[in-house]
Parts: sequence; C-alpha cells; structure tokens
Amino acid sequence: MSHITEGGVQRITAPHIRSRKGGAPIVALTAHDYPTARLVDEAGFDFILVGDSLAQTVLGYESTLPVTLDEMIAHTRAVRRGVRRAMVVGDMPYGSYHESPRQAVESAIRFIKEAGADAVKLEGGSRRAPAVRAIAEAEVPVMGHIGLTPQSVLRMGGYRVQGKTIEAARELMEDALSLERAGVFAIVLEGIPVEISRMITERLCVPTIGIGAGVECDGQILVFNDLAGLNFGHTAKFVRRYLNLKDDIASALERFAGDVTGKRFPAGAESYHLPEGVEVDLEDDRGRSMPPLGPVN
Repeated sequence: MSHITEGGVQRITAPHIRSRKGGAPIVALTAHDYPTARLVDEAGFDFILVGDSLAQTVLGYESTLPVTLDEMIAHTRAVRRGVRRAMVVGDMPYGSYHESPRQAVESAIRFIKEAGADAVKLEGGSRRAPAVRAIAEAEVPVMGHIGLTPQSVLRMGGYRVQGKTIEAARELMEDALSLERAGVFAIVLEGIPVEISRMITERLCVPTIGIGAGVECDGQILVFNDLAGLNFGHTAKFVRRYLNLKDDIASALERFAGDVTGKRFPAGAESYHLPEGVEVDLEDDRGRSMPPLGPVN
C-alpha cells in the first residue's frame, strides 16, 4: 500500500513516489508557508519540499548555509498545516547531519515528530551514505540530492554545473548508486548535463527528480519563488517563470498607496455604517451634552 488515508483523503507516501519510477512524471515544488503549501497541494502536486532555499527566498540570507534546524522545522510545520494529500519532505539544513550518523538520525526524527514531515532530504553523495543508511534504519524515509548541492557552495567555489568531465560524471554515477544502496527512495539531480542525468536515471531503480538536469528524469521540481517570479537577483538558466508576481505585487502596492493618499480608499462600500436613524440620534445627544458657547473667563 503506497498511500495513507486520513480524513477521507489518500496521502502520498515515499513508497508511492518510489513506485512511480519510469511511470507518469512526478511533479514537485517547494513551499515555505501555509498559503503556498495549500495552493500547491490543491493543484495536485505529488510532493512538496520545504527546501532550505527558504534561507534566501524568505529569510533573506545570502546562501542556504545560515538557516538553522529550528527554522526549518518551524517552516515545515507551517507547510504541514496546509497540506492534505501531497507528501511533505523536510530539507535537512547544513550542519544538521554532517557530524555523525547519530546526529543525522536525531535531526531527521525532529522533522517527523515536531514538524509532521513525511520524509527528509539531505545533500551529498557517497560520503553521506552512512547518514542515509542510519536515517532509513530509523524508519524515516530519506531522499538524496547530488550534483549542484547548494550546501557545498564554499567547496565548489560557487553555484556551478557539475559532472562536465568524465571523472566528475563517473563520480556522480557512483554517488547515485551509493545513495540507492544506502536506502533513499528518490534522488534529486541538480545542475548536471542532460546526458549524465539520463544515464543516472536509466541505471537507478529509484526515481530521479530533476532541477536543471533535463527532461529525462522521472520528475521535476522548481523553487516556488522562481516559478512565480517572486525572486531577487540572479535567476538560473533552468528556471521557467510562469508568473511575474514581483511586478504584480509592486503594482498593487503602488495602487494601494495612491488610493490612500488620494482618499479613494476605503470607499463607502468598503466601510461600516450605522443603522438608519442612529446617527441622527447620536448627533442630537451630542448637541444636548455640549455646554453653550460663551465668553471664557
């Protein structure tokens, strides 16, 4: 059974995502708050990633590195409240699983118990296999992430496409196989050549989820703010903007400010009024209670 029924709704689980290997493409998106999560869930997406990209898109950090485990859990909890059907995946932030497999398990369990996540995701290849294995053995579904891994930005020297040489491509392939052997139910492939992602997808028994990895992955994910045009600064080549929400919001704010300063907001229909006759009575009361005007001694 690959679903959990809750309140009459079948929730998607990790076994369901795994069973989609080679089938209908898996559709995913990030979300970082209740209203976004609710919209994504009602649109029928398969899973929602509470990505550590919220460090930049929501909290204003320069990279994903500063975001804390407590911050990620708080946002995952908010997303969980907005979701009925989709699987919720909590993104384990930098420093929450790097010290030891035991630390990784403790962090993953917090996502499940405190935030209501259905699974967790962590970055890195073969070197993270022990952490993945420990989390999976603790009964927590875990998703892998290789290629352009933002938490490795300092080691990589920036956000660079990975796997462009034979040696690098072979390393990515081994990373993917190592994570599969360790027990992941799916792997995100980010920022790698189409040819490499195709070979990895063909070799693996678990689904691949692409972001900047070409169309031949088993599914695709984008960051909500990128899709909606609600981002600032550089936009990656692989992003397709479906909205220009930033300009729409800026225009709405400008119109609101103009209506306020021009006394056009609120209009009468947007205001509350006294029942008929009450205002007259109040004016009469005010007139009787005010002292007569006279000279001031």
